[in-house]
Amino acid sequence: MNAATALAPISQMEDGGEKTRLALAMLVVSAANVLLLDEPTNNLDPASRSEVLSAIRTYAGAVVLVTHDPGAVEALQPDRVLVLPDGVEDLWSDDYAELVDLA
Repeated sequence: MNAATALAPISQMEDGGEKTRLALAMLVVSAANVLLLDEPTNNLDPASRSEVLSAIRTYAGAVVLVTHDPGAVEALQPDRVLVLPDGVEDLWSDDYAELVDLA
C-alpha cells in the first residue's frame, strides 16, 4: 500500500489483497470478540499471509474460520472443527487435516 491508496476510500482500492489486509486489521483492533472469516489468506502475498495468520493466532476472542488452505489450518492449530453440511462439531484432530487437503 502506498500513500495515495492509504488515503483513498476503501471502495476505490483495486487490490484484493490490500482490501483483505485492511479489513482484517480493522477487525483485529476493533472491540469485537468473535471474528467470522471466510478464506482470509486468499489473494495475499507470503509476507502478508504470515502476518494475517499471526494476528488471527494471537487474537483474544473466538475465531470462526472457513478455509481450504492446509498451511493456514496448520499454522492456527484449531481447537475445534465444525464439519459442514452436517454441522457436526468435534475436537480438532489431524484426521480433519486430510479433509482440508481434499477440499
